[in-house]
Amino acid sequence: MFHSILVPVDGSEHAKKALSVACQLARQEDTALHLLHIPEELAHETTLVWGIGAIAVEASREEREAIGKQVVDRAADAARELGATNVETAIEQGDPARTIISEARRRGVDAIVMGSRGLSDLKGLVVGSVSHKVGHAADCTVITVR
Repeated sequence: MFHSILVPVDGSEHAKKALSVACQLARQEDTALHLLHIPEELAHETTLVWGIGAIAVEASREEREAIGKQVVDRAADAARELGATNVETAIEQGDPARTIISEARRRGVDAIVMGSRGLSDLKGLVVGSVSHKVGHAADCTVITVR
């Protein structure tokens, strides 16, 4: 069904669920999973999944990128444990929605599987969620997981 799937991961519980769904889809064929992390400056301290601690509000860009590397590496490990065999990871900078859409186009993916909410929930309520923006602007199938 899908030959390649982009999965944005930010360390949130919703991203973890989206990864699980993407792995179920990838098991049906030898689908390539492209895991993407975009380090963000958050307005609140937050706790991450996959055994990674909290990101402090005052974390530097370097600290956010180091934590982001842990997030994407652990997500890749989790994907492999769930049966995915073709897993690639990337860390990119920029506006999350635009970066996700740009990466999807650049990689020519068939689908984007992402959480309905991420770490920046509060901001999303005011200016529109990343998943909403991606769902409206992407050229490929977008599956939003709650």
